[in-house]
Amino acid sequence: MKKLRWAMEGDFWELDLSTPRTLDGTARPVPANPLPLGLSRGTTLSRPKQIDFFQRFMFLPFVPSFSAQSNFTLQRVLTIPFSENWFATLLGQFNVSNFAQVVKKTEDFKSTWMQTLRDKSLYALGFSSEFLLTGDDTLLINIDGYGHNSSSRKKAVFHHQACLFFLIVVTVESLFINLLILVVISSLFDCFCWQFPHHNLTVEAVWPGLFVDESSNYWDVPFSMAVDLASLASDSGLSYHFTMHHNAGSPNQFEGHENASAVPAALLPGLSFKSAFSYKKNINFWRSTAQKLKMVQPYDIFLSNPHVSASGIIGAAVTASVGDNSVKLKPQVEDDSIGIRGFHLHAPSIKSAFLSDVFASVALTAQHGTFQRLFSDLTRFHARLDFPSGSKFLSGATRLAQDFINSQQPNLETVRAVCPKVFVSVQQQIAGPFSFRVDSGVELDLKNRDIRANDSVFAIEYALQVLGSAKAVAWYSPKQKEFMIELRFFET
Repeated sequence: MKKLRWAMEGDFWELDLSTPRTLDGTARPVPANPLPLGLSRGTTLSRPKQIDFFQRFMFLPFVPSFSAQSNFTLQRVLTIPFSENWFATLLGQFNVSNFAQVVKKTEDFKSTWMQTLRDKSLYALGFSSEFLLTGDDTLLINIDGYGHNSSSRKKAVFHHQACLFFLIVVTVESLFINLLILVVISSLFDCFCWQFPHHNLTVEAVWPGLFVDESSNYWDVPFSMAVDLASLASDSGLSYHFTMHHNAGSPNQFEGHENASAVPAALLPGLSFKSAFSYKKNINFWRSTAQKLKMVQPYDIFLSNPHVSASGIIGAAVTASVGDNSVKLKPQVEDDSIGIRGFHLHAPSIKSAFLSDVFASVALTAQHGTFQRLFSDLTRFHARLDFPSGSKFLSGATRLAQDFINSQQPNLETVRAVCPKVFVSVQQQIAGPFSFRVDSGVELDLKNRDIRANDSVFAIEYALQVLGSAKAVAWYSPKQKEFMIELRFFET
């Protein structure tokens, strides 16, 4: 499930997915081509931190989740603060559904319930340690173990806010070596002076890395590393984004599921570089000047201004790949029905490819209410149209014009080439800090002349008024068959 958030800088890029299938609670989308970029990361609360917050401040002893793979589970965290700059957490998960199945099969449960609870397949345990290296540098180490299949997942993430531009590629799957590399990275910032203020840098090594494709199939990549550099979000103006992504090893279906026809080419071993420059412009059509309720704090300060606004993004991006994953660029840059799509080069002999293209996005947001009253004080609508390939759009528009001039019936592929990807989100206050929200893609079925929702997500949000702009979100995805409770800060 893509993270629920309103239009802001970065929305056009593909975001990490939230999923209850792992203790870490995240998965990456398979890098898509044509663009947008396949990785966009920011500073967010880790899953153990979220659960710790629920336990401490919302008096929730266990945090529930559900997925088709593990069914209903409960999670709890134990926090161990070693110092002001270093703390660790132990995240435990208990599979309630599997426990209930064992109980049903047991004739004399009273005499065997202790033995049943010793079954390691009911549990998963995660250890996480976070180091605040400096005021801007954070190092996160995460190791998860799963009892049902005796597997483990490891992750090391380094984040820096005012960052140095560099590249580093590692294929060694040793925890010690990867941690040593990330520590060396942090020391480099004190040795070199080529600094980029107002940027976010994230360096991440995961083994195995969890990815999800457009058909909701999950894939494990034995080793994956990414370097992501992005200028900070702004309402208007220029921005850029750079990503280096490296995969090693042969991808496999997550948990051994065999419901996909082929491995996505983007997950094959290789190295890819993606870079994009964009310009964003916001326009306010109307903004309320009415007085807000005095002495009443909004449930969310970011949702307290009624307005109607629009935003547009236009940019250019390039992708270069070296290795087996370079084959992912060739089949998508050419289409005989609509012509050439983007500038591209492909060299099979050296397993490399290059693709460049332009992209655009247009969004409209309308909000009624200041989110201060108990009822009917927040209604929000957001719609976004994404054009991920400008060359494909222009080629399709040219072919449509030719068909119109020649009085010919255009084919479906030509019409699809000019149709944008549509995303719609609606939010409505229920009572007080509670609101209901639906995020969904809109897909046009030109063959059957039908419009249907795609990848919808339903959510109940509880605004944490005392924190200004924070909320607990309980969401469910019918397509993924997943349910999760998350904590979000400063998202609108």
